[in-house]
Amino acid sequence: MYAPDVVARVALVVPEPRFVPGHVVESDQRFTEPERAQPTGENGQLLDGAARTALRCHVVQETRLDTARIRAARRVIDPVFLDTPLYRCEALEPRLGCAVSIKLETANPVRSFKARGTEVVASLLAEHGPRAVVCASAGNLGQALAWSGRSRGLEVAVVASRFASPAKLDRIRALEAGLELVDGDFEMARERAAAVARHEGIRLVEDSLDIETCEGAATIGLELVDGAPSFDTVLIALGGGALATGVGHVVKALAPEVEVVCVQPLGAPAMTHSWRRGSVVTTDSTDTIADGVAGRCPIPAVLDDLLLVADDAVLVEEASIVAGMRMLLDHAGLVVEPSAALGIAAILEDRDRFAGRHVATVVCGSNVDVDAYRRWVDTPFTSGP
Repeated sequence: MYAPDVVARVALVVPEPRFVPGHVVESDQRFTEPERAQPTGENGQLLDGAARTALRCHVVQETRLDTARIRAARRVIDPVFLDTPLYRCEALEPRLGCAVSIKLETANPVRSFKARGTEVVASLLAEHGPRAVVCASAGNLGQALAWSGRSRGLEVAVVASRFASPAKLDRIRALEAGLELVDGDFEMARERAAAVARHEGIRLVEDSLDIETCEGAATIGLELVDGAPSFDTVLIALGGGALATGVGHVVKALAPEVEVVCVQPLGAPAMTHSWRRGSVVTTDSTDTIADGVAGRCPIPAVLDDLLLVADDAVLVEEASIVAGMRMLLDHAGLVVEPSAALGIAAILEDRDRFAGRHVATVVCGSNVDVDAYRRWVDTPFTSGP
């Protein structure tokens, strides 16, 4: 429990944002993280470890998420999505130079973590809300909402890009959801889904903005830190931010000594650039095989949460993502989609940083087109999807 008198005297200085509204950052443009001010007490002295922990506990309470609601979410999520495997994967460790634990979110009916959030959304709608919903999806959220909605008698519509993974689109159809394809990327699908919701007067489910999607994902964090976590760092795929803010909130609330590192592809860097800048940065396009995290326009409220719970956000090359997928196949027996290999990719790109540490990574999905997967893992990677 933090000491209120300590927290009351803490001043957290936030650098002035350098972002100019309307400015577009190209995908290959890099930024350095602004120097972060050190928190001080009332006399200007640097805070000791206990006071820093108190500050972190105080800060976490300022996110949109609520730990009590996250615990309550477990009661409405189908048990098939809960208490997923968490285990040391020793076969990976000699090749990575650190201890590695895997939190496996693929052994469930929709093969990703997304149903933790859609179960919360669908449960609330079944009790109080409209019976029809629409969402935009790169594939995984659409599957999850279709699964959760079908079991509760909801009418689900999904808007996706026609360039989305065929395997993901096929599963959405198989789960009896309506599917509309747009001739553009995920951001265009978001715009279309919002228009459908307004025109039809139905509920728009927006991943990461709707707090239920974040708090559902946050139940993974409860399972990670149950008892005393043995790991030093948790690596989390970063896209729209539901997984990162959800797990990050719980980790910083219950195990603040654990480092939270978010990982994003260099070819889809908008949220990482935004985190480094301290304000929203958008990109014109994305260029990555990790379609599940390929957003261009971060949501301001989600970024605000991420700024409070993430210790670092890093970008990784496409070749490292493919190498991570290969390693998970060869040494862990796991077939994963590119987004799920981001944590391993981060270790591969910065072995010195993680050397000798115990790292946990969330393997967040395995919905991958078989032909594309074989092409990626069976041949040397050059560039492009």
